[in-house]
Amino acid sequence: MKNAYLVLLILLMYMPLSVAQSSFYDFEVSTIEGQPFDLSELKGKKVMVVNVASKCGLTPQYEALQKVYELYGGEKFTIIGFPANNFMGQEPGTNEEIETFCQKNYGVTFQMMSKISVKGDDIHPLYKWLTNGEQNNYGDSKVKWNFQKYLINENGEIEKVISPRTKPDDQEIIEWITL
Repeated sequence: MKNAYLVLLILLMYMPLSVAQSSFYDFEVSTIEGQPFDLSELKGKKVMVVNVASKCGLTPQYEALQKVYELYGGEKFTIIGFPANNFMGQEPGTNEEIETFCQKNYGVTFQMMSKISVKGDDIHPLYKWLTNGEQNNYGDSKVKWNFQKYLINENGEIEKVISPRTKPDDQEIIEWITL
């Protein structure tokens, strides 16, 4: 009996080391201006996370992203964009160049973050969490292309993964935002 308690105690001591981040709100990222941004600041909001690129056939989705943000963004919903150069070099610019492009061409006012990697050996920890079912309790996913959307609920959990080709103002997304 004494050995059973000892084994249980040892297991309990090592459990915290094996527990991965379980919530979107556990991460800190950098804004496109290079400032730290704790995602816990978004607690209680629905969040659309989108990997973006400036030289992609889907780049015009910025316009719909901005429109959705203008219509629904606020205390209950927001959008955050993560520039990534993982698909055919379609986001070659610096953070400053990307920010200028987004504002000049699409009037982007939703929060843009620093350029990151969304797949591969240098995948950002947030995207590792987003794509790994063992960590996120949602399931495995693969970032298929630029403008894939992760819909995060008010509790920091993935609720849906939306295809890159699905436009940000698609009825499925709008219904999710407004429910």
